[in-house]
Amino acid sequence: MSTEPVPRAPYAVSPPRYSVSHQMVTTAFELPNFRVVQNLGVVRGIVVRSRNIFATIGAGLQTIVGGNITVWTSLCEQTRADAFDIMIQHATEIGANAVIGARYDTTELSQGVTEVLCYGTAVVVEPTNPGESYRS
Repeated sequence: MSTEPVPRAPYAVSPPRYSVSHQMVTTAFELPNFRVVQNLGVVRGIVVRSRNIFATIGAGLQTIVGGNITVWTSLCEQTRADAFDIMIQHATEIGANAVIGARYDTTELSQGVTEVLCYGTAVVVEPTNPGESYRS
């Protein structure tokens, strides 16, 4: 078990009690060695971010020389991570211990303002062979 602090959503979703570990989230529709015993429905995490003027200026300078625009890459990565964590909090709120079919979607709401949505199906799973131990 990790001793690192659990990241917080940018807004209050629920009290921080995680029952869905990051290893129990998959883009597949099944988890190997587990069976779905209950489908709890769609869960989501939504983050809306805007670019700041300094990052835009820095990114503009990076586009002149080409290559990876690291300022925006970092912003995108952090935004996706936040949306993922909010989705996990939502799944926890409704009693899930796994999320299957996880996906991301983005929408530009206005120039420089983007919504990132992370969604999936919250489920309760149990090991197919309860006597065996699994690495997580």
